[in-house]
Amino acid sequence: MAVTPLKAVIIPVTVLTQNCTLVWCTATMKAAVVDPGGDLPRIAAAIAQAGVTVEKILLTHGHIDHAGAARPLADQLGVAIEGPHEADRYWLERLDETGRQWGLDGTPFEPDRWLVERDTVTIGDLVLDVYETPGHSAGSVIFHHPPSRFALVGDVLFQGSVGRSDLPGGDHRQLIATIVTKLWPLGSETAFIPGHGQPSTFAHERATNSFVSDAALAA
Repeated sequence: MAVTPLKAVIIPVTVLTQNCTLVWCTATMKAAVVDPGGDLPRIAAAIAQAGVTVEKILLTHGHIDHAGAARPLADQLGVAIEGPHEADRYWLERLDETGRQWGLDGTPFEPDRWLVERDTVTIGDLVLDVYETPGHSAGSVIFHHPPSRFALVGDVLFQGSVGRSDLPGGDHRQLIATIVTKLWPLGSETAFIPGHGQPSTFAHERATNSFVSDAALAA
């Protein structure tokens, strides 16, 4: 049986039950932590259980539950932070302020690398494509690994729902357009891990999601 090149484990963090995700290359056992919003001991335990070496942190966007612990974790592990798009600088500069509002710890920072459309990020031997996906936040991005038919979509799309768009930089019409023009072309068979809730596939959401199903959009 062929070994899958990519594995991922969801690590629920913060009172908002955000899906921090540990993603790794099975050939090299090199990993990335995606959206470490908090609960660093829980993230450390997942890293140890997987037996991987984390080489970077990836961020889909700058909201507190996704990025609040990125700087402390990066310092702890001695790794770089990549993402999101620079349009989310607003949020990253205010992580301490928004953290106080939500009762979370937040450390402001600037990532080592801002990401833009057509960039790629590497995890061991894996190469993931970056897409700009504004609507939930102005600087949201997603990560797609074509060989695995797998995507990490942050809070753009959920099982049965879509991201909120009422925070600064959000735009509901733009969010729907992003899903249709950026996510759907990646293929209905694509499985995705959202920022909250259960994983799903684009096919399932196109058939059932009351916001962006084919039937809903045609109505």
